[in-house]
Amino acid sequence: MTTIPIGASKRTRNTTQKVMWGLFGASSIINLTALLIICSFVLINGLPAISWTFLTEAPTDSMTAGGIWPCILGTILLSLGTMVVSFPLGVASAIYLNEYATPGKVVRIIRLGISNLAGVPSVVFGLFGLAFFVTFFGMGVSIMAGILTLGILVLPVIIGTAEEALKSVPQTYREASLGLGATKWQTIRLVVLPAAMPGMLTGAILGLSRAAGETAAIMFTASVFFTPYLPTSVFDSVMALPYHVYVLATAGTDIEKTRPLQYGTSLVLIVLVLGMNLVAILLRARLQKRR
Repeated sequence: MTTIPIGASKRTRNTTQKVMWGLFGASSIINLTALLIICSFVLINGLPAISWTFLTEAPTDSMTAGGIWPCILGTILLSLGTMVVSFPLGVASAIYLNEYATPGKVVRIIRLGISNLAGVPSVVFGLFGLAFFVTFFGMGVSIMAGILTLGILVLPVIIGTAEEALKSVPQTYREASLGLGATKWQTIRLVVLPAAMPGMLTGAILGLSRAAGETAAIMFTASVFFTPYLPTSVFDSVMALPYHVYVLATAGTDIEKTRPLQYGTSLVLIVLVLGMNLVAILLRARLQKRR
């Protein structure tokens, strides 16, 4: 039997490690470069359209002039409403799967279903929302129908990250709490959840980003081509930034004339998503300091 010298084996491992680090570094550079190119392109083309009028007024002249304030408001309502609905449900589902459910076939099927839902195209969720919330429950094209549809869309992401956050909490935390006489629910509520919350907020950030940028899921359930009125209840329809960009780019009355508005709306959407994510990141950092 041929033996490999220790020195040669070590050199092989070092070479493999350098190659892998090089591939990871190159992938990171490519992704970062693509992100910078896209953001720079949108910034250069969209910045000239940004003005106080653009941010505070409604579209006018068949959406070839005016602003996007109804779209901004609609996007904020849909995004925050989605988190209000999906985050508690996602955390509750993760608590059941990680803390209460007995490992077995049923749990494996549930986790498989969650993983499959995460890969379903958003247009499928949109058609489901149209059939279930808009038609079956009679909500019509409304904020509530859009929130519930987006909530289901981002739920798999939140469940997955919340469950991983619960798994990262050391088992000794649970054992110490139970040993002091606390019940299982008290242990989860007062010990496990506070320790896992920063990780759970990572899922909320990912879900918020996806909800704010979705078009297919809301074009059937919540958004309209144009409405001159701001929403007064959750059963009113709204305009939204991603759908507004789609309309301007594909179905506008004068697509070339609205080109600056398309880039300006895209820039506002990016900044809005970054702003909401920044708030969530700061909240997560604050919770991590308290641990």
